[in-house]
Amino acid sequence: MGVEKVAISSAAVANPEFIEQAAKRVGSQSVVVVLDVKKTGLLRRYEVFTQNGRASTGLSAVDFVEKMEKLGAGEIVINAIDQDGLMQGYDLSLIEAIRKCTSLPITALGGAGSLTDIEGLIQKFGIIGAAAGSLFVFKGKYRAVLINYPSRSDKDALIRAGMGRS
Repeated sequence: MGVEKVAISSAAVANPEFIEQAAKRVGSQSVVVVLDVKKTGLLRRYEVFTQNGRASTGLSAVDFVEKMEKLGAGEIVINAIDQDGLMQGYDLSLIEAIRKCTSLPITALGGAGSLTDIEGLIQKFGIIGAAAGSLFVFKGKYRAVLINYPSRSDKDALIRAGMGRS
């Protein structure tokens, strides 16, 4: 099929057996389970959420990762909702809990505010995926946005210029 990676999030929660079916179809190495996780309750346990962190599932993140591995997932992406966008560092306790329960490759997401945060993650866990969003979008003390999109008129001008070359 030519599939390199298939990222599955809410569908894994709604129908865990889908992970097994996907792994049989495209191979475990191509099945990536993406989980949004945050601390809940008095004990602050790590729970899986869906719908962009709005829907509680009641599922323990650790237990769910173990289940995903047994069903054939080949990789896990953990988004620490509590840290996401804060640029104050990764939730190392969450990553440690997940690392202890699985041998699958893990990518940590949520919290990177500097290259030092990424370095600390790698120093603590070795080879691990380190995702970062805000780190590459915002700059300086005023958190100015670096992304620059052309205006509609600029895009139209580019299209017209390209049409003249045909």
